[in-house]
Amino acid sequence: MADKNQTENSQDEQGNQAPSFFAIMVSTFAAAFGVQSDKNRKRDFQHGSILTFILAGVIFTTMLVLSMVLLVNWVLA
Repeated sequence: MADKNQTENSQDEQGNQAPSFFAIMVSTFAAAFGVQSDKNRKRDFQHGSILTFILAGVIFTTMLVLSMVLLVNWVLA
């Protein structure tokens, strides 16, 4: 029982930190394709900055559109 409480406490301590760069990128990618887990979504909304996720979303969308344009131009060339 003590091990379970220690595990829960260590998870709470880890969950109170702001998401890392990698976690933000994974969350942005997952949210864009609609496969974000509820646990990660809650973590993002509780501990993440809205501006960080907006910026990540804008960058992701821009890169997606540019890659599609480049792909179409390459295929049509």
